[in-house]
Amino acid sequence: MQELKKELQNAIATVVKNQRKKSITKSADEIGMGKSLWADLENGIKDPQISTLWRIAEGLDIKPHVLIKLVEKELGENFSFLENTLGNKNL
Repeated sequence: MQELKKELQNAIATVVKNQRKKSITKSADEIGMGKSLWADLENGIKDPQISTLWRIAEGLDIKPHVLIKLVEKELGENFSFLENTLGNKNL
């Protein structure tokens, strides 16, 4: 489970880095987030809450569902947290 969580965090990090057009400082300031938290997200260290993802999406000038779709694409279609616990390969 920890490996899957880390994989998700890394996918979020990649998408946020690729979508950010401004400096980390300016992006974080615009949404009222600490620069270090934003940097931790981009380094795959933090596991953000949905409210944080929503704010980040708004700061990136994209809709939250678009951010999630980009993360899904980054992870690939076979990614699932349930795969290992339920024995299901394709959910």
